[in-house]
Amino acid sequence: MTTELPPVVLNEAESRFELVVDGHTAVEVFERFPGGIAYLHTIVPKALGGRGVGSALVKYVLDYAVSNHLKVRPDCSFVKAYIDKHPEYQAISLAHGAR
Repeated sequence: MTTELPPVVLNEAESRFELVVDGHTAVEVFERFPGGIAYLHTIVPKALGGRGVGSALVKYVLDYAVSNHLKVRPDCSFVKAYIDKHPEYQAISLAHGAR
């Protein structure tokens, strides 16, 4: 049985994407640069660990980059590892040869 997660919210004022599940907030911290976005840090509270929340958040932020025609600088090791496992995002990743 899979549980659908609530929508991810872009909090531009705090430079982060937020995903609130069961009262806990997972975040992806970012910074913009000309033509791209750097994903700096993924934070998933322990209470949400092992539920796929981090992966769902990273998939969302990568899809956001794709839909907004942004190159991605995956400074966060979790984001880079996700891209390593999902080659469909490697074309936008500066760490994977995108120009």
